[in-house]
Amino acid sequence: MTFFWSSWITVLSIMCWGGILGVLLMVLKYKPEVEEDGTTGHTYDGIQEYDKPLPKWWLVIFFGSIIWGVAYWVFFPAIFPSKWEGIATVEVDGETVPWTSHNELNSELESNNKVFTDNFEQNILAKANASGATKSLASLSEMQATLRRSETPPADLQTKIDEKTAELAPYVEKLAENPNALKVGSRLFLQNCSVCHGSNAKGATGYPNLTDNDWIYGGEATNILTTLHKGRVGGMPAWRDQIGEDGVRAASEYVLSLSGNNGSKSNGELDKTMVAQGSAIFQQNCALCHGKDGKGMISAGAPNLTDNIWLYGGDRETVRNTLRYGRAGVMPQWETKLGNERIMLLAAYVYSLSDRGVQTAKVTMPANATAPKTAAPAATTVN
Repeated sequence: MTFFWSSWITVLSIMCWGGILGVLLMVLKYKPEVEEDGTTGHTYDGIQEYDKPLPKWWLVIFFGSIIWGVAYWVFFPAIFPSKWEGIATVEVDGETVPWTSHNELNSELESNNKVFTDNFEQNILAKANASGATKSLASLSEMQATLRRSETPPADLQTKIDEKTAELAPYVEKLAENPNALKVGSRLFLQNCSVCHGSNAKGATGYPNLTDNDWIYGGEATNILTTLHKGRVGGMPAWRDQIGEDGVRAASEYVLSLSGNNGSKSNGELDKTMVAQGSAIFQQNCALCHGKDGKGMISAGAPNLTDNIWLYGGDRETVRNTLRYGRAGVMPQWETKLGNERIMLLAAYVYSLSDRGVQTAKVTMPANATAPKTAAPAATTVN
């Protein structure tokens, strides 16, 4: 709120308070002349008017509300909030800070999160034989708090945070075998991830399927933790201006040939001449990210083009549009919203979804979701 509006509201409040108090005091001070029978001499419709004092209980409540209002102005930033912070405080991130609705919310969230983390350590980590993660989680939280508070954090602090995050990977694998951990993880997934990936985690057009074993950024527990903590920003550039429409069509034909689409019902027979032309274009422009063999590069987030798994569709025209106009995909970061403990549970659940032939612990899922199939990394490689 600007200084003008906060000042206007403050002045108006004080004027109203002063006016009401003035009227009350005037009424209490005013003593009209009364007759011998105690009436004021005023009669209306046969009813005589007496001069009786205001009820004491009413006066106590009235003056008490005024005193309460003044105390509120002192304790909270009700008078000129931009100038007066009040004397009330709350605890946020281990520090005592002035009261604001924002700080109060953060304080309550921290208090509730403390209940969750205590339960996480005692009833989930301990029972999954993963109590060793407690020390790493504490160190990670401390470093993250330092990074948030510091205007000029140490140059290597983010690297240390990433290393400490990676230390949690073995414990994520253990959680992926624990039914209680998977149950909580499945709820977290439905609450936060299902809007994009679907309640069954099979994805949709533009959103990866998390139940197969194809990954863009890697399917190990470390990779999943990094994705959830930091998010991902994928970019497929538009190539129409660089290689022209003929180049787009030739390169698309070659990409389709890599994934075994030759003769498929949706695309029909591929043009061998265009495939040969597209191969040269691919090696010159696309191999840097997708590799010479088209199998992709985890370090670049470039998908495997040889597995016939597609994020936006594998028909000829969709592939051409991908080359013409490019694609931009964003996976949001969840570190600030969920916190380290919830991310561990969510990573364990996602890790458990992939089909790699290893049986995992069973977990009861909500009616509109599918149970995890196996215990191993999962995500999607998309073309």
